[in-house]
Amino acid sequence: MSEDPRRGAMLHLLCGRVAAGKSTLAARLAATDRAIVIAEDTWLSRLYAGEITTVAAYVERAARLRALMGPHVADLLRGGLSVVLDFPANTPATRVWMREIVERSGANHRMHVLDTPIEVCRARMHARNAAGAHEYAPTDAEFDHISSFFVPPGADEGFDIVIHRP
Repeated sequence: MSEDPRRGAMLHLLCGRVAAGKSTLAARLAATDRAIVIAEDTWLSRLYAGEITTVAAYVERAARLRALMGPHVADLLRGGLSVVLDFPANTPATRVWMREIVERSGANHRMHVLDTPIEVCRARMHARNAAGAHEYAPTDAEFDHISSFFVPPGADEGFDIVIHRP
């Protein structure tokens, strides 16, 4: 009888505000766990170059990408590959989608919550914007708008939560 390939597969999920350090943590997790990183910002910027100019445009394009990526990520996990899903797990609705991937794949998971103070996130965003080092350069107003939707995961959501503090 062969071993179930999902046994060692891990899905890493990331929750944190804009510029909290999600992508930095994703790279570190991928190196440590020999996992594949699937980054929302990279995919969106290449699929919808120049189209995401408002938060509403982001929400619509991100939903399309999630519909495509969910089954793909589940397939990778079922095949025994660990995945770092660098998509923001910042709202209950997004986490429902992530929970579906966990259930569909049967893989282990960890929800990494970056508990980075909002002032630190804003300062990092300003530095990142000035350096042109990221696919998106939100304004302060967009940062505030996006941050208004941030809800950390609760124990009732059923995730294996790991808290990261700077």
